[in-house]
Amino acid sequence: MRNLNTTMSRRGLFAAGGATALTLALAACGSGGSAPSSAGQSAGASQGAAAGASAGAWSFTDDRKETATAAGVPARVVAFTGTAAALADYGLQDKLVGVFGETKRADGSPEPQAGDLDVDKVTILGNVWGEFNIEKYAALRPDLLVTHMYDPGALWYVPDESKDKIVKLAPTVAVSAARVPMTETIERYAALAETLGADLKSPGVAQAKARFEAAADSVRKAVAENPGIKVLAASGSPDVLYVSNPKVNTDLMYFAELGVEVVEPEKPGDGGYYENLSWENAGKYDADLILLDNRPTALQPKDLEAKPAWPKLPAVKAGQVAAWDPVPRFSYAGAAPILENLATAIRNAKKLG
Repeated sequence: MRNLNTTMSRRGLFAAGGATALTLALAACGSGGSAPSSAGQSAGASQGAAAGASAGAWSFTDDRKETATAAGVPARVVAFTGTAAALADYGLQDKLVGVFGETKRADGSPEPQAGDLDVDKVTILGNVWGEFNIEKYAALRPDLLVTHMYDPGALWYVPDESKDKIVKLAPTVAVSAARVPMTETIERYAALAETLGADLKSPGVAQAKARFEAAADSVRKAVAENPGIKVLAASGSPDVLYVSNPKVNTDLMYFAELGVEVVEPEKPGDGGYYENLSWENAGKYDADLILLDNRPTALQPKDLEAKPAWPKLPAVKAGQVAAWDPVPRFSYAGAAPILENLATAIRNAKKLG
């Protein structure tokens, strides 16, 4: 996946389907199964699901304050890969029929964001930023599309140029993945999963939640036992070092709630997600520990060795650089290892200034 920090402001690069493609898609959608339900506004709706149990109706009010509705509980769900992985963690693998977003590597193995999702049992509608095959989507006869929302009203990884065509084919749900702490996003996906038939009291989910809560406690204890560690979250690119903002990025916001001292950039750009520093200014902020974007599209430590400024950073000199996933899997199972690794990194770090 492209660097989150760059793609956040570049949705205009999405590919769009043509009129012919839409015609084929609509025809495919009508060739089998019932027509997809519509989504609409409900000013007074609650943040969860509403259902007329006797009639089997289903609805869910998302973080756009829009209410998706269906005659029955959606049985065929298409989702952004990271979202699908979270829903699978709640036991909904069998309802997931399609995904979009980086799912498989060139060798056919799953991308990390796919988590425990069985990627061979879903149709991949697009494996990179900007790809979304509308014809395949319609042929799946989707009941529901689910994805993150980073910018207000935006459907993550749904191309802007073809969005109007895509949203006509099935109800859509967007869950906020920015400007709220990670726990809120996890809880919202859990609430959605429950309306779709997940058992949040199942042993697997209960164990994952207990592990998450224990991991959160381990971060608090690590901070208390090793106070004053300044943590900088960054992504490396050929020309720029991106310093991420804990006021906007949901995981960093939660880290701060747990007591972690996360460096806050002074001049974040559009959207507030990050400040981009030229490599000449890469040492602008003091940090004892660097959380470095671990995705393959960001420069990794071995790549950064060629940047003269990188080896000079105190945290790099001290070997205090830990892997960081800026697009976490928003489930208890997905987030627990993130907190465990953070606790270990803080516990092992030394104050450098």
